[in-house]
Amino acid sequence: MRVIYDWRLSKVIDADLNVVDELLWTSSRSSKSVASRMEDLQKGRLSPEARILCSRFPDAIPDAVGHLTHADWPDLTVEEQQLLESAAHILAKRGVAEASGSIDRRLDMLVSSQSELRSAWTTLEARCIEWVGLLLPSLDLDKDRERIPQAVSDSTDLRDASGRLDTSPPPHPPSEVEWKAIQDIGQRCLDVANSLTSSEEAIRTIASEYLPSLSKLVGPLGAAKLCVLAGGRERLARMPSGSIQVLGAHAAMAAHRRGAPPPKHGSVIFSMPQVSRSPRWVRGKIARFLAGKASIASRLDHFDGEPWTETEIAEIHQLSEGIKQKFPSPPKRI
Repeated sequence: MRVIYDWRLSKVIDADLNVVDELLWTSSRSSKSVASRMEDLQKGRLSPEARILCSRFPDAIPDAVGHLTHADWPDLTVEEQQLLESAAHILAKRGVAEASGSIDRRLDMLVSSQSELRSAWTTLEARCIEWVGLLLPSLDLDKDRERIPQAVSDSTDLRDASGRLDTSPPPHPPSEVEWKAIQDIGQRCLDVANSLTSSEEAIRTIASEYLPSLSKLVGPLGAAKLCVLAGGRERLARMPSGSIQVLGAHAAMAAHRRGAPPPKHGSVIFSMPQVSRSPRWVRGKIARFLAGKASIASRLDHFDGEPWTETEIAEIHQLSEGIKQKFPSPPKRI
């Protein structure tokens, strides 16, 4: 026997599809009460009527989708259809409200905004420096790179900016209109840099609380990126270390599917100095080791384990240095 049900009623049917017993939802109905019932069903819970029938028939198996294939299941009335539509709107609003409290979603927003802000800042800074360098040919762009946007923003004209940058005046000063455009680029560069700093500070604060062990291991920004790339902390905690190792290597994985060698690490693991500053022949070994530790750290964070201490993190980094020392030279090719 099976217990089949939806939000309106529940039935017990035998192997021949004969109805043995049934219960209807007879109390007063409203959009909110229907929404609450639908929410319970979405979470895999039994309706109140189904629970009663299951207690009456202990051998009956609950079947949440059985009513979809039952030929005699009653169709929705016009009133029930209207209630269901109103309940759907309520469920959608509840879902949005719950999503706003998800730290995974908020980290996703922060990490995405940080990536977009960094891209915008890189473009604006390059444009500002190239433009000023064109008009001030004696300026050392490498030495004064960080000072240029601020000097342009604070100056009244390019001659004033050249004095702030300790370089020769412009041989061909720009017009007032062109100078305002240059100054606007410099100010926007500073504004985006400030926004980027605020975004990264927010990521560090949230990630250090939400992913304490992983943040100590790979840094708060790296921990947040791993969490977002994995699709959330729970998915990251359940992910094998080999998958964590290549998170962020989208292009390399796509090339691998076309026949290229598999990537040894993704962007997050590679950003760790233990990997990026190591010889190429040992990077894969260190990345594999650190990905294994990142897998353990993410499980500690998600399943409320005791966070790692700085001493334990130092021991892990020391072990990664030991791997580098174990392979001081590249392997011989046969």
